[in-house]
Amino acid sequence: MGSLHLFHSLSVSVSTPTILRRPLNKGRVAACLNVDVESPNRLKLKSNGIKDVIEEEGKVIVGTYARAPLVLSSGKGCKLYDPEGREFLDCAAGIAVNALGHGDPDWIKAITDQANVLTHVSNAYYSIPQVELAKRLVANSFADRVFFTNSGTEANEAAIKFSRKFQRFNHPDNEQPDTNFISFTNSFHGRTMGSLALTSKEHYRSPFEPVMPGVTFLEYGNIQAVKDLMKLEKLLLYLSNRFKVQCGLGRTGYLWAHEAYGVFPDIMTLAKPLAGGLPIGAALVTERVSSSIVHGDHGSTFAGSPLVCAAAIAVLDKIANPSLLSSVLKKGHYFKELLTQKLIGNLHVKEVRGYGLIIGIELDVSASPLVDACRESGLIVLTAGKGNVVRLVPPLIISEKELEHAAEILHECLPALDSSN
Repeated sequence: MGSLHLFHSLSVSVSTPTILRRPLNKGRVAACLNVDVESPNRLKLKSNGIKDVIEEEGKVIVGTYARAPLVLSSGKGCKLYDPEGREFLDCAAGIAVNALGHGDPDWIKAITDQANVLTHVSNAYYSIPQVELAKRLVANSFADRVFFTNSGTEANEAAIKFSRKFQRFNHPDNEQPDTNFISFTNSFHGRTMGSLALTSKEHYRSPFEPVMPGVTFLEYGNIQAVKDLMKLEKLLLYLSNRFKVQCGLGRTGYLWAHEAYGVFPDIMTLAKPLAGGLPIGAALVTERVSSSIVHGDHGSTFAGSPLVCAAAIAVLDKIANPSLLSSVLKKGHYFKELLTQKLIGNLHVKEVRGYGLIIGIELDVSASPLVDACRESGLIVLTAGKGNVVRLVPPLIISEKELEHAAEILHECLPALDSSN
């Protein structure tokens, strides 16, 4: 057993793999930090009830998530089920991840077929699914090249590095070229240190400061403030979460949200729905950005694996279909009209807004009581903004009948806002 010193006041004991594998104390193993961990028992894990799962989670998982008291065990289409068979209409889609819903047969086939051939090779070698996915992304976007990652925040970290390298590459005679960033208020870009620095919400940043310097926060949507801060012709346009990670890949009824506004970036990050629930992210760049990047500037062990890329190809081929995109616009318009009819008029509902199937219901109070009441009534929705917005991001395949059901539950649950406030 060795000791790894990370900081002056902290050391972590690390057991060697052979010790961790050796059975001790009748099926118990000794782990690092002097914590006894019981060997997994598959039958026991399967037989646990909802209460048991929640209690066991509290003993073995780091407490970073404020989870709802709900255990989800299976899903099909736009429906989710708990271990007792209770059904929920999913209007959260794993935070805009499950664009094709749950258990899409083409997605399952793509994963199964690829898993039977090759799941992972390192990026020291070429793989066919990675190249094929990159070709599709380039063909369907402004971009000339792609860098794959495992998540949205990693894609943002890549974009941060590429932006800075681009500046140095294009100003070789300047020892200190401009490397500052503009971000906007009420933004969230991820939890790694660079993405965290671009996140305006202080409660995410302050426990981990100092973060990356050189970020200026401006009022969201205030283009004049951007113009006043720097000349537009010197601005490398990098679109992150607000445009792509959650809003991209068909969510707005456009393949990419920027298309609706006639804005075309130099770098764009995407993630969430790209592989239909498997971990992936990507930074899409123009040739002029790519020309500043050389071997060794960035990399990843797992990113762009054959298995994940095969899944992403199946997802992208479906989402990029014009008929699906037009259906998203149509259903989004219908859903917004339904919600406006049923909810506007309530004293706490200020606005129903959105584009395609990303819709927000802004309240003058916390949205949590309404979210909780909806869950108890069989509808899963999220909060957003400063906690006063109900966020609706259902699978893109949701039917109009299911949207009507969601709107009805939201309407029936509105009294929860009065009782809790």
